[in-house]
Amino acid sequence: MPSQENHIVFELLDNGEMFRLFGSYDENLALLEDGLDVKIVARGKNLTVYGSEEALEVAQAVLRHLISRAKSGHKVTTQDVRYAIRSVREGNELAEYGDTILVNVRGRPIGPRTQGQKEYVQAIRENPLVFGIGPAGTGKTYLAVAMAVASFKKKEVDRIILTRPAVEAGERLGFLPGDIQEKVNPYLRPLYDALFDVLGIETFQKYMERGLIEVAPLAYMRGRTLESSFIILDEAQNTTPEQMKMFLTRMGLNSKMVVTGDITQIDLPKGTYSGLEQVRIVLRDIPGISIVYLSDRDIVRHELVSRIIRAYEKYETKARSEEPRN
Repeated sequence: MPSQENHIVFELLDNGEMFRLFGSYDENLALLEDGLDVKIVARGKNLTVYGSEEALEVAQAVLRHLISRAKSGHKVTTQDVRYAIRSVREGNELAEYGDTILVNVRGRPIGPRTQGQKEYVQAIRENPLVFGIGPAGTGKTYLAVAMAVASFKKKEVDRIILTRPAVEAGERLGFLPGDIQEKVNPYLRPLYDALFDVLGIETFQKYMERGLIEVAPLAYMRGRTLESSFIILDEAQNTTPEQMKMFLTRMGLNSKMVVTGDITQIDLPKGTYSGLEQVRIVLRDIPGISIVYLSDRDIVRHELVSRIIRAYEKYETKARSEEPRN
């Protein structure tokens, strides 16, 4: 064990906080000790962390962040631990926990888990139109759905509308079984999944039957004026400029729109310009519109997702640099 002189102490409220911090079977403890190069000793409500001065400086920032998550009622995951350690070592600011959007059907608090997500949620609160742009796993859609449900429960809007472009990304709609609604349902599945997790299936179905929640392909939005609604357009990188303009001009009084997408995952036919790419230029200086960029630092899925995205980015950058020039 390192010298007794080099240590810091954290005080927790109860065993519940200790469990949320270290996880089942203390799975996070070894991860913290290895990742921070420290020794952590738990006695009663106190955590004593031993290590070099440099290691303790990093450990203090990481543990403050994770303990604040445990205090807010969230269970700390291995992804949370890895994210916090990586962020501090890279010199990035960590978001403070405690900002709970709502509690889902299983009693789990939902809120931003990274600094980028915190800025995204704040932008949604403050602006009628927000674009959330970033790679898979950054919580763009899930947090937008949570914000929509919270707004609906507060009676700030009368209904929630979620939509996606039904783009054929390697499959053809004509070969799928069923009527048109059954054919497009696979494209809308991620939106259903987010709503199920936040509301539960029974409440979701009740709201759908009463017309309080609508999940539909983007083509169904044409010609409508959407008032007193929280509207989410997902996978917006697969809209054409014409579709994007059509969607944005559907906004009616007392409505809020969130548009999400990943400009590295465009499935449009070759040579077709993405509406999300264009809108970043056309609307970037318009008051009331916020464009938030999330990155691999905001990925809250499995750690491998972040590694996969970085590997592809490295490969694609190298491939572009090796392309023959005319």
